[in-house]
Amino acid sequence: MQPNLLEIAGHIADMKDVNYKNTLAIVAIIELLIEKGLMSKDEFASKAREMEQASLAEILLSRRASILERKR
Repeated sequence: MQPNLLEIAGHIADMKDVNYKNTLAIVAIIELLIEKGLMSKDEFASKAREMEQASLAEILLSRRASILERKR
């Protein structure tokens, strides 16, 4: 039995709510770390850029591997 459109919309709404709450919790933790002097905004921004670049590199490597596999 396939879920109907209303059930799918409900699941998406639930996921959005969970995503919002998770984002809010992460922001609160970051703010507390900065307020307590355990991390600066610059350190956070630098680490975020570093992780984004690492993620991008992983995506590119995965795509290249997939392309090479298809050529074989």
